[in-house]
Formats: sequence, C-alpha cells, structure tokens
Amino acid sequence: MAPSLPPAAHLAEQLPEEWEKTLTAWGEPRYRALQIFRWIHQRGVLHAAQMTDLPQRLRERLVQEGLQPVASVAETLASADGTRKLLIELGDGKRIETVLIPRASVAAEDIYATEDDEPGQSPAASSHDVTQCVSSQVGCAMGCAFCASGIAGLKRNMSAAEIVAQVLLGRGALDEHSRMAGVVFMGMGEPLANYGALSRAITLLSHPEGLGMALRRMTVSTSGLVPEIDRLARDFSGQIQLAVSVHASDVDTRTRLMPINKKYPLSRLLAACRNFPRGSREYITFEYVLLGGVNDSAGDARRVARLMSDLGRVKVNLIPWNPGSLPYREPTEQSIETFHKILLERGVPAFTRYSRGRDVMAACGQLALKEVSENPLAVIA
Repeated sequence: MAPSLPPAAHLAEQLPEEWEKTLTAWGEPRYRALQIFRWIHQRGVLHAAQMTDLPQRLRERLVQEGLQPVASVAETLASADGTRKLLIELGDGKRIETVLIPRASVAAEDIYATEDDEPGQSPAASSHDVTQCVSSQVGCAMGCAFCASGIAGLKRNMSAAEIVAQVLLGRGALDEHSRMAGVVFMGMGEPLANYGALSRAITLLSHPEGLGMALRRMTVSTSGLVPEIDRLARDFSGQIQLAVSVHASDVDTRTRLMPINKKYPLSRLLAACRNFPRGSREYITFEYVLLGGVNDSAGDARRVARLMSDLGRVKVNLIPWNPGSLPYREPTEQSIETFHKILLERGVPAFTRYSRGRDVMAACGQLALKEVSENPLAVIA
C-alpha cells in the first residue's frame, strides 16, 4: 500500500507523476518529468542551468518557479574514527546536522548492521559502505532529558526536500570507493512528529528513478509516537526498519527521562511494537541509553528482559551515555557488562554500542543546534 502523501512543498520534492502535471500546466511535454527527476535525485543537481538536456526556456522557467538548492554544507567535522559530521545550512539560514558513519568503524553488533546481518555475526557489507544519520526537524520538541537536540526546543519541521538534500549532500561527500548503504532517521528531531515530510522523503529516496534505496535499508527511530508507528507499518508494509527509544525499565523512570511517556505510556508503545510487521530475518531495535546510577542497575536489566519477552524478534542496543554538558554520568564498565550479560542470559539479543564521532559531538544524543552547541550550559540554566 502506497502512503497517502501531503502536497509537495517544493519543486525539488515532486515525484515524476507530479512533475508531469506541473509540466503539462506549463505547456511542456510530459517526458521531461523523468529528466528533471533524475537530475535532482540521481545526480543531486538542483541548479536548472546545469540540466543540459533541457531546453533553455524550460531551464529558465524552473528558475522562475523557484527550483534551487534547499541546503548546503556549511562545515564538515571529521572524527578520528572516520565518522564525519556535516553542518547543513538550510535556505532560511537555519542549521541542522547529519552524520556519515563508515561501516569499517562499526562493530558487528551496531544498529547500522542491516537486517541481513544476524545479531552476533559480522556485517555482510563492504568496509567502504557508509550509513547516514539524517535529521528530520530543526531542533526537537520531545524534551528527552539526556538529548542535546531538544534543549532549545523545536524551531520548525524540515521539508521532504530538505531531508532528502542531506542524503544527496552526504552522497556527494563520499569518495569514489564508498557508497551510501543505508539511512537512519535518528538525527535531530522526532521523525514521526514530521510524518508527512518523512513519508515523502522515504518515497523519494526509494524511487527507482532516483537513488533507488531499498526500504529495508532505511531505519526510522522514534521516542514512541504510537499512532505514527501504526501508520508507518501500514504505509510501508513493515518494510521500513523500526528503532524505538525506550531508555527505562519502568514507567516512572521513563516518564522522567522521556515526557512522551505521559501521552503514550510504555504499555501502549510495546503493544504497537508487538503488532509492527517484520520479515523472517528482521528485528525491531530498542535503543537504551545507559545513564550511570539512573537506569543501569541489574534490576533494570531484568525488567528490560521481561519487557522484551513477548515482542517477537527484537534486539537491544545498549548505549553508554556520551559525556557532554548535560547533568548525567557515564555508567561504569562493570554495570555495562552486567546489564549486557543479564539480557543475554534471558534470551534477549543485546549489544553494547559505543557511539562513533564522540570527539566531534556527532554521537547519540549529542547533535544540537549550532547556538546550543556553542553555549549549552546557558540554555540548561
């Protein structure tokens, strides 16, 4: 079942059939639609003057109607582990961040292994494969206590064109030996809170006349918007990979850490996950940030194992807290090992993920608006 998409907000996010209608209204032949779509989504070209197989009159019309780049790379920060964070400037001057994560630096148990990789096995992809962590909003409204992205709140939703532009710019930043192997919507923002733009972006990225990325190579991360989880399952027939931020083993702790739990409590969230369709080799991934002295006890581990017990094929990514300006501390190595061991002993596939890009603030929970990154303590205060 194809998703019901909202109207395109920008020419750059039109699908071929929408381009046909636009071109017909302009008095242009319909076959030009695929030419324009391929220029944008195969070649990453939004400057009409560079679309050399189009007639001059059409190139001029595209400029008049507003076809232009919606984003550019303002800065690139390279981590010692090969991860790169791109600071992206949008057309209105606002800035977001996206991260390129090489598979060569990713352990087998990482979230960025695809569903073709059984937990505990080495990824079957090339060491030159890159996974991109993509943002969906400028800022975030979820207010998770341990995440820098939400400190300044939500500035605005991103358009589908801006979401896709990150991938096109990311692909353009790769060397000739690398390829974009997958996209994870777990950068700045709550993807499912911007569902219309997200679904259009997924449709554009997977279109066979564009990048043609398989749906199963895309992962949507959520803090737990239950209706949208159900909608994602319906719209994409369960082919999109789902990652759920749970981060607590009980209702009270999760509510303190993640205010969304008041609206969609853990019981409703787990019910939605239980019903989310999966292929025979696919898992729902549960993300669990280990905060020292908050949610990293042996009791927490046992409760998490019970939560996972009837959800079908799942795996748990344990993410030791990344140090920063927020008032939490890293878990001890002993608590990490104990937590991990308890889950495994109770039959829950679990992996400890030490996030890449920590030295350039590109790790889990560290992406933030530029003004927040420059003075985060002032915002917290």
